[in-house]
Amino acid sequence: MNIFDKLKNGLIVSCQSEGEDPFNSVEGVTLFAKAAVMGGAVGIRSRELEKTKSIVSAVDVPVIGLTKALFPDGFVKITGSFDEVENILQSGCHIIAVDGTFRLREGLSGPSFISEIKKRYNCLVMADIAEYSEGISSAENGADCISTTLSGYTPNTIIDKQKTPDYLLVEKLVSKLTIPVIAEGKINSPEFAGKMIQAGAWAVVVGTAITRPRVITGWFVDSIKKSIK
Repeated sequence: MNIFDKLKNGLIVSCQSEGEDPFNSVEGVTLFAKAAVMGGAVGIRSRELEKTKSIVSAVDVPVIGLTKALFPDGFVKITGSFDEVENILQSGCHIIAVDGTFRLREGLSGPSFISEIKKRYNCLVMADIAEYSEGISSAENGADCISTTLSGYTPNTIIDKQKTPDYLLVEKLVSKLTIPVIAEGKINSPEFAGKMIQAGAWAVVVGTAITRPRVITGWFVDSIKKSIK
């Protein structure tokens, strides 16, 4: 069974933490990953070398590794340089997530950057995209799977204030591509996850709604405050 067969119709949990969050440590995210697998997760998505290396050694499911930085305009960039690619590959992760948007890094657009990665390294690449055309181009340039991770988080898509997952983007990509299309972004309920599988997603990635207790607590607190008359 290949890596993607292991992920088919399953839940991938993004175990990331940052800033002053109490779980922002190698031990913290690794415990989250172990708990996720105990709950039935078929894969883990992880950020940074030491955290990813620890998770790879702690679980027996595929691990997607990545690094995060920012473009000059302040928008997030996923594994956006060759140095970062080489860094995260040292973790032993099974797939690397790479920014597949058309924004330039290393003088290359995301799809061109992915093409060069596939030439230089023996690795599987997940293209994190925001728009349909980026997904198609990333696939044409060698990406092994596409993820809708960045829909709503790039300059061209941030104007969309939609708070629900981008089902249409998944459906359009699935109708065109033969490689796996993985749904990620704003999937904060079991119902949303199920609808994504019905939309044709190969697998579903959920992060905040599972591994950010501080944020989830805030959802409940805000709801209670709004209900007080």
